[in-house]
Amino acid sequence: MNRRRAALALALLAAVIAALLSLTLGRHHIPPAQVLSEIVAWASGSPGSGSAIHSILFEIRLPRICAACVIGASLAMSGAAFQGLFRNPMVSSDMLGASAGAGFGAALAILLGGHPAVVQTAAFACGLLAVGVASAIGHAVARGSSAGMIALVLAGVLVSTLFSAGIAATKFCADPTNTLPAITFWLMGGLSDVRGSQLAWLLPLSACGAIPLLLLRHRLDIMCFGDDEARSLGIDVSWMRPVIVLCATLLTTASVALCGMIGFVGLVIPHLARLLVGARHADVLPVSCLLGSVFLLGVDDVARCAFPLEVPLGILCSLIGAPFFLWLLVRGRRGWQ
Repeated sequence: MNRRRAALALALLAAVIAALLSLTLGRHHIPPAQVLSEIVAWASGSPGSGSAIHSILFEIRLPRICAACVIGASLAMSGAAFQGLFRNPMVSSDMLGASAGAGFGAALAILLGGHPAVVQTAAFACGLLAVGVASAIGHAVARGSSAGMIALVLAGVLVSTLFSAGIAATKFCADPTNTLPAITFWLMGGLSDVRGSQLAWLLPLSACGAIPLLLLRHRLDIMCFGDDEARSLGIDVSWMRPVIVLCATLLTTASVALCGMIGFVGLVIPHLARLLVGARHADVLPVSCLLGSVFLLGVDDVARCAFPLEVPLGILCSLIGAPFFLWLLVRGRRGWQ
């Protein structure tokens, strides 16, 4: 127990430090002391030391950092919930086609010349639609048999493939001089266009997905033993599984709708959390949230500071996440609990 509490406290401390350091980083470096003074001045209601620094901190960097924290936490928690529900450590947050569906919705909206708000709405709606179709197919194929989980996974693969084909079709039909680059850039993911107004809808949606998962964390532990064991312990699997899928899907689709398609966060971070605190979801879910925030913050800092031009976040997440995941596989080769 002490180890778990220590890991949670360290993860929280790391998230706070990463957020504060991220405020200092960028094309215009701001010393940590000045960042702290601006935060204190903002909290006390005074104007601060300078309008330019204030604008950089609170209109550009702070919304981006908050979005990175929420998205990293959402994708990591979604991945941890799906891995527990499916009892498979190779499952990620886009297992049921949420990312592919959101990508198709965004690509179609961009192709039709939609406003950025319309693009995000279409991405969110199509992400939910993709998971709904996968769930319906899985339920229809299984028909209450013991192969329900396998049918759901295969339906997710099918739906992801179909929506990926839809993305390719929209790119094929897009104007190569302007629309196609816009679609491609959105699909690669990034937080460069995030503003404070967008957090107004991201935070409630993420909360609607995260809070029920935290409340159901102990029942999710029981679900890991299989449907028969869960029923014998009084868990109504017929409604528990759809609730978990819906909550995890809300987390994933809201994140992808805002920042584009970002991989490996929902796959890698839950493994790291289990290495630190074990397999209990009461510990894995909150630690995954904090580690996901730290991971995406770090990757975003590299994306906007390490190169002359900002690198799309999805590219860096894959480049960093793949070897990191390999290290976790080697480290945890004795088995997954």
